[in-house]
Amino acid sequence: MNHNPLTWSCPIPKDQYPHILLAHGGGGKLMHQLIQKLFVTAFRNPDLELQHDGALLDLPANRIAFTTDSYVVRPLFFPGGNIGHLAVHGTVNDLAMCGARPLFLSAGFILEEGLSVDTLWDVVTAMQHSAQESGVRIVTGDTKVVEKGKGDGLYINTAGVGVIPEGVSISPKNIRPGDVIILNGDIARHGLAILSVRESLAFESEILSDTAPLSGLVQALLDNHIPVHCLRDATRGGVGSVLIELAESSGFQISVDEPSIPVREDVRGVCEILGFDPMFIANEGRMVAFVPSSHAEQALEQMRRHPLGKDAGIIGRVNDQKHPIVTIKNFIGSQRVLDMPSGEQLPRIC
Repeated sequence: MNHNPLTWSCPIPKDQYPHILLAHGGGGKLMHQLIQKLFVTAFRNPDLELQHDGALLDLPANRIAFTTDSYVVRPLFFPGGNIGHLAVHGTVNDLAMCGARPLFLSAGFILEEGLSVDTLWDVVTAMQHSAQESGVRIVTGDTKVVEKGKGDGLYINTAGVGVIPEGVSISPKNIRPGDVIILNGDIARHGLAILSVRESLAFESEILSDTAPLSGLVQALLDNHIPVHCLRDATRGGVGSVLIELAESSGFQISVDEPSIPVREDVRGVCEILGFDPMFIANEGRMVAFVPSSHAEQALEQMRRHPLGKDAGIIGRVNDQKHPIVTIKNFIGSQRVLDMPSGEQLPRIC
């Protein structure tokens, strides 16, 4: 299954080594061939071509944001993307949530013996396409091979570096009473896209993952001098878990209006049938932004000009009560406290 928009063909001839062998991680000729013909070919850029033990980077003299993440999603391919898209988007988004402009990524691959080399090529070219889309370069990496049955096909670890512009300070500690909470689009699609493949479910309409890089959307806010207090991408645990975490971090009560939270009708229908709460299903291209109410309309205007923010809207507010809970008002006007679930509704979604 190939969800990669690029049309390159795998540079390693199929008749030689169509699947990963333990020897591909042994430090010899096969490992050298894999790195040179597959990874270096896909990720080619001046920093990577130095072939050093690490990347030597020129960074602006600003504050630096640094993050790391690991990706163990099952299955590797799903409607709307694959593990390669997630590995880049997830790390880029973590940097963006700090207010940083992402610049460089590392990529560590743990390959299971028997993995198809064509599958690996699809993943790394998806990563390169996502990196180009995000304006970052993959500049260093690592490869390990584990025995068959020990690695679930492929795991990826990434780390990212970005620069934070002068005067930008984005943190849960900056959340203030009166802040409005803006969500950039509909929720819960990524988790259901994974579920549809994992459990071989046929929905009435195809539900695609929302995986996407949010750095451009964040940059639009910062470039227009909107005083963003806090940002958070709603991945594992969904929007609900993010809001609960931020209420606890800030110490203030958050009030949310459920009818203001966009959920596609097909997504809502699947959630009702399966007993899921869309508020706690993972996303990979959604964020909440906390901005002063005086700048709410300006923030919405800028977000709606961006493709990833065209459906942005205000979903809640921060109250002045020093009681760190999240309350949600439903469609009939009744209110309840939003409580974090004790476990994951859908494990292994990133």
